[in-house]
Amino acid sequence: MGLPAPDAMQAAVTLPATGSASAQARLILLLLLAPAIVWLVGLIVLPHIDLAVLSLRERIAPRQYAPSLAQYRTFIEEPLYWHTFVRTALMSILATGITLLLAFPIAWTIAKLVRGRAKSLLLVMCLIPFWVSETVRTLGWMILLRESGVMPAVLVQLGLTAAPVELLYRDATILVGLVYTSMLFMVVPLISALESLDDTLIEAAYDLGGNGPSILRQIVIPHAAPGILAGCIVVFMLTLGNYLTPTLLGGKNSLWFTEQIYTQFITRFNWEQGAAFGFLLLGLSTAIVWLGLKITGQKFGEVMRRS
Repeated sequence: MGLPAPDAMQAAVTLPATGSASAQARLILLLLLAPAIVWLVGLIVLPHIDLAVLSLRERIAPRQYAPSLAQYRTFIEEPLYWHTFVRTALMSILATGITLLLAFPIAWTIAKLVRGRAKSLLLVMCLIPFWVSETVRTLGWMILLRESGVMPAVLVQLGLTAAPVELLYRDATILVGLVYTSMLFMVVPLISALESLDDTLIEAAYDLGGNGPSILRQIVIPHAAPGILAGCIVVFMLTLGNYLTPTLLGGKNSLWFTEQIYTQFITRFNWEQGAAFGFLLLGLSTAIVWLGLKITGQKFGEVMRRS
């Protein structure tokens, strides 16, 4: 019998070593991902599974439950619930649109028009309101807008009103609070998207006879589309799930759907109904985000990665 060829012997030695290195690499990767997986499963997946089980059962006796869709039928049959649901969706979409319109000039100024310390100063000014909690920020708006607050007094001084007026507990006030609390989450992805826009493209467009609106429509907005969509997704979800701002600025008549969820869980101790409402809100946010991605022809992963 002849000895094995040198190449065959080298391959026999190399293959086990390669397989061992690959297994070690997979093990290291798994260990690195373990905290994220535990966090994802323990804090997101399992609670949602539990909520799904709660929403699909009905209490028939103390400590006795039966599978049922009664919670979802209650939502459909009660006008207050679905009216509040639709109102929350429309107000959230409106707040997202207003936030985009206000944030875009700010992001453009920071990304393209200022440099050095001025740019850093503007970024810090955007961040300062978020150095305190949402509760403090919302209470600040209440102090400004209440009947004995600063804004009604200013309106009287300007002669716009004969006496101080109550500016709280209005839809416009709720929108102001929602836009204020979510502005940063629109500005940051817009800045990231606009900074990657080559200035020479804009200069070339002007040289070729383009004007401001046409350049904005044909160059700037298409380039910033991932940042725009990412900001809109984040702001919409934050606005839709906001509880504190609509409740404090809108009062008991704010008709915000998260207030209905809170009432079912905390006030009425009807966890099954609250879980159903929570899943309805989750389905609404998912549907709106999916629709936005379909309309713009973009993919969620690409939007988040590029922004």
